[in-house]
Amino acid sequence: MDSRCSSVDSWLTGRGPVSVSSTPLPARVESYEAGEKKCISDVRRTFCLFVTFDLLFITLLWIIELNVNGGVQAQLEKEVLHYDYHSSFFDIFLLAVFRFAALILAYAICKLRHWWAVAITTAVSCAFLIVKVILSKLLLLQGAFGYLLPIVSFILAWIETWLLDFKVLPQENEDESRYQSFMDAVERAPLMGPGPLSDGQFYSPPESLADSDEDLEDKHDPEKCLIQKVS
Repeated sequence: MDSRCSSVDSWLTGRGPVSVSSTPLPARVESYEAGEKKCISDVRRTFCLFVTFDLLFITLLWIIELNVNGGVQAQLEKEVLHYDYHSSFFDIFLLAVFRFAALILAYAICKLRHWWAVAITTAVSCAFLIVKVILSKLLLLQGAFGYLLPIVSFILAWIETWLLDFKVLPQENEDESRYQSFMDAVERAPLMGPGPLSDGQFYSPPESLADSDEDLEDKHDPEKCLIQKVS
């Protein structure tokens, strides 16, 4: 799909006034060109926006947690500079950064059309969060945030997987199939249709045929010509 973004105009507009269905071809070509020029589908863009939301939401929750537990600056120094796996949320924030970087690189920049990238990010996120909840002291030390951040991060990772596997990839495959069917129909159509005919191009007066017949009869009937001359 990506390689067609630069050549779709010349590919479609250079084929002349062909018609492959009851819908006017210019309208159909314009619709497909508009979709191809974007180079990224609407569902994929929605997925990338949700990945960005994942990072921003986890960041917001982490900043709130820092502020609640004694001030942002003091808690940053404690959780980042003096990182402790058993009591810090900094690694959950880094996990959100990892998901964001991997998914944006895979599906927005490289435009992959496979689920393996989101499967890796979701598997890493789930494994890390489950181990952290089991081994850490967050549930005892942090109160509500000890539950909130791991649970929210876990849910967002699975929503990203669901969006890609059940929305983005099926929709793009359907659009690709529709586009290919349209291009096959254009390939089978004649390259150039007949030009418009002018009103007088094949005009013949109604009397012309009758006059021609009478002239022909006059030439083959000398007696009639002689009578006409005498009279």
